Amino acid sequence: MNESDTTSFLQLESRTPKETYGAAELPAAPATSSASPGHTCVRWVTVEPALVLTMVSVGLHGPLSTQYLWERISQDLGYNGSETSGCSNDSSDPLQKEVDTLSAHWNLYMNLGVFSVGLLSVPLLGSWSDIAGRRPVLLLCSLGFTLQALLYILVIYLRLPVFYFVIGKVISGLFGDSNILMAISYSYVADNIDEKSLTLRLIILEACLGISGMVASIIGGEWLKAQGYLYPYWFTLAVHLTSILYMYLFVCESIVPDKSAKLFSIDNYKACWRLLSRGGSVSGQGGRFQRSRLWLYLLSAILIMTTNTGTSSLYVLYELTSPLCWGPDLIGYGSAVQNIAYLVSLLALKVMQSCISESSIAVMGLISTILGQVVFSVANTTALMFTGYVVSLMYIVPIPVLKSKMSKMVSPSEQGVMFSVIGFLESLLVLVSLSIFNNLYPATLSFMKGFSFLFAAIVLLIPSGIFG
Repeated sequence: MNESDTTSFLQLESRTPKETYGAAELPAAPATSSASPGHTCVRWVTVEPALVLTMVSVGLHGPLSTQYLWERISQDLGYNGSETSGCSNDSSDPLQKEVDTLSAHWNLYMNLGVFSVGLLSVPLLGSWSDIAGRRPVLLLCSLGFTLQALLYILVIYLRLPVFYFVIGKVISGLFGDSNILMAISYSYVADNIDEKSLTLRLIILEACLGISGMVASIIGGEWLKAQGYLYPYWFTLAVHLTSILYMYLFVCESIVPDKSAKLFSIDNYKACWRLLSRGGSVSGQGGRFQRSRLWLYLLSAILIMTTNTGTSSLYVLYELTSPLCWGPDLIGYGSAVQNIAYLVSLLALKVMQSCISESSIAVMGLISTILGQVVFSVANTTALMFTGYVVSLMYIVPIPVLKSKMSKMVSPSEQGVMFSVIGFLESLLVLVSLSIFNNLYPATLSFMKGFSFLFAAIVLLIPSGIFG
């Protein structure tokens, strides 16, 4: 993207909503709402604490479920890698390869479960939130996480078949999972904050993900090592219940809800299609050029999210087996370093955006990601693996830049639709990326264990060219 692109968006950001949309198009100001019946709303209370609580629990789920699957499969097949503190040094061990392959495939099935139903639930719930309000969707999403945690506890306690992990993911996906949680959180902040402060608040939301990830990674590995799987999952259940309580009692509604709004309506899907076909209300006068610009941003986001999601699903499996042979503690520390990227990336974005264009900052983030993936592809020691995490500390930068650009292309009444479209694409891309990377990883173990990471680095050259 050229400099005029960034300049035009910065000029747009400085305009008031009335100047941008016209007085007739502005949504009505939210009436005084209540967080619960008879409860006076506290306006300074916002969604970030609930987001942190929920994402801490979600951050614990991922590595714990991956390690539990690996150990259960190892025990079923009689592989001793799950019974010792180390693992086999023979990378050509056929039993180890079978464990790795089955673990990768079950991870694929779990993620296919959540995101296949998310393809339908995310745009539905996101569009509905523009009419019915943000709080109902936030509460539904947390309810889905709570039911998933309950089922996982039963699986571990009763040693049920690992297929029930897939069912838990499907339940969470029906309620939108983390995609709708983030979409509604972005929309909630956009409802309450003026445009001049919006970028900073979106940065804070992204930082919440990093903080949550670091906390979950640090406590998850050590806790698993000390007490096993059951107690951490009881903790995730308690955290989800606390999040529901916080949302119900303290989080105010940010729009005037229409009580007659129907959740199961084709109009909710039509709103998403209108947004994509028109290119956004703000860009309506630009016609085909502005619509093409939105699609170009979406293409860049698609490629970046595909590689980020696909490779992140492989890190734990890559670290568990030879030659790294990491235990739960090192896996936790590795995930914590990776999550520091949220804070580092967004701090870099905040500091550098006054000096260089946002597109240039995004290119720097892509270069950081590409170099990190190259290091991962050849990592055969703990030091080299951590080097890859450090090199890629700016991998978060491109996505917030793209979300900021796309958010400015739509009206205030379309924020839920815009972010739900992004969430829909994330769901679709998880299906695609996990299908690619979880099949590519076992297929390339025989000649290059880290080939999947090298493949991701090559794909990221495309959005680098688009931004450049």
